[in-house]
Amino acid sequence: MTAIKYKKVAEVCEIIMGQSPSSDTYNDRKEGLPFFQGKADFGKLHPTPKTYCSAPLKVANENDILMSVRAPVGDVNIANTKCCIGRGLAAIRANNDMINYKYLFYALNYKKNEIESMGTGSTFKAISKKDIESIQIPVFDIENQVKIVKALDKAQELIDKRKAQIEALDQLTQSVFLEMFGDPIKNTNQYKKEKLANLCIKITDGTHHSPPTVKEGIPYITAKHLNKGGLDFFKDPTYVSLEDHQKIYERCNPEKGDVLYIKDGATTGIAAINHYDFEFSMLSSLALIKVDFNKLNNYYLTHFLNNERVFRKITSGMNGGAIKRLTLKKINNIEVVVPPIELQNQFAEIIKKIEIQKELLQKSLEELENNFSSLMQQVFKGELFND
Repeated sequence: MTAIKYKKVAEVCEIIMGQSPSSDTYNDRKEGLPFFQGKADFGKLHPTPKTYCSAPLKVANENDILMSVRAPVGDVNIANTKCCIGRGLAAIRANNDMINYKYLFYALNYKKNEIESMGTGSTFKAISKKDIESIQIPVFDIENQVKIVKALDKAQELIDKRKAQIEALDQLTQSVFLEMFGDPIKNTNQYKKEKLANLCIKITDGTHHSPPTVKEGIPYITAKHLNKGGLDFFKDPTYVSLEDHQKIYERCNPEKGDVLYIKDGATTGIAAINHYDFEFSMLSSLALIKVDFNKLNNYYLTHFLNNERVFRKITSGMNGGAIKRLTLKKINNIEVVVPPIELQNQFAEIIKKIEIQKELLQKSLEELENNFSSLMQQVFKGELFND
């Protein structure tokens, strides 16, 4: 195996820093070029045009690597058409005789943490043209670069397929809900409606005084641990001391089967069932809902709350300025469509079977993502395709 040759980006690429054109040249009529301003326009691989510009100042070509250069720093996409770039982006144009553009995309992805650490600024982090030019990447011969791209593309394809399978199961649960209960806003089946408070034993929230976190202690769950996929404490675990936990637990005693509901922050309005059988503390960004199982099934309630139309109705009138909040009073007053409990329980059994399949796919996805990370490490340390 030969030694890896590192080159600065400036040696194998041209860098074009973005510049925002006059706002009166923006349009949504598809006049001019697609206009990308920053990471908000990025997709998984290519950016998605929302705005166009009739008088672009800085232009990226097809297959240029677009890099976010401010708030946040280091994310990359590939331009799939000629486009206008604003000051939040830089276009990195590969010298095709020296570097394959898709290889460059993967190499910059691999260096993302390092690039992110180059950011400077107090209000928000940013990197300059000189910073980008100085990034060092391993550069193999073109033939090996193409081999690397094919291997990484194949590994990424497997990940994308697994994610699509998981998404299909999520869509299936939504379809089952609508098939069994109809549109929950129109209430097409004319089920009775009840305030959530009348269907529950208890509705409260976590501590309003954030305790200091510790390296080891009692699990401490906040809104960051909950999304539409469910509750996942172990992706980013945080802990509080036993003493602080005991103070919090007097207010809120979450148990397996309770519904946790985000009531504060960017992801307000998402619900998930607590499947953990260990004791934990909660922040006030989460509401704790203990259902009366004689009236309401926890699986039915989470899917009702997460239904897109119900979600929009509940969150459309949220209190708060910069940070949106649902008060406990409003949560208590949520009007729930209540089908017969037998039908709710049938729905729960179907969902449990789907979740078993989803859990298997999630584990497989984690393995594929770990394999992809390992492959990236091997590739860019010169342990593969470096003859």
